[in-house]
Amino acid sequence: MAMNAYDDDEISEINMTPLVDVMLVLLIIFMITVPVITHSVKVDLPQASQQPTDIKPEVVTLTVKKDGALLWNDDALDLPALEGRLKAAAAQTTQPELRIQGDRHVEYEKVVQVMAAAQRAGLQKLGFITQPH
Repeated sequence: MAMNAYDDDEISEINMTPLVDVMLVLLIIFMITVPVITHSVKVDLPQASQQPTDIKPEVVTLTVKKDGALLWNDDALDLPALEGRLKAAAAQTTQPELRIQGDRHVEYEKVVQVMAAAQRAGLQKLGFITQPH
């Protein structure tokens, strides 16, 4: 007589009681936390305008000639007058963008003097204009 490992009278159904218990606990947790999460505080936020404020700064071209002469937008000036214009430009609410254009054969020292003067004046935007060979 062979013994069967499985009894024919065993119930082969899933026990649903633990699943129902877990689901009820989750339901209670959600019922308690949802009102806390949806509670809100009214805040008066500032309104932003739809208009872009794209203010382009003035562009000043400062040319250093081969002999060391300086041109402020095609106006000739010397180094002391340049420092006065740079200080006036730095005092503006929107500082102009200073673009230095040095001649190919100018001494490097002349360009460095102009850059140092711009730094002492407090200009923030400085660029260089170059031309390919």
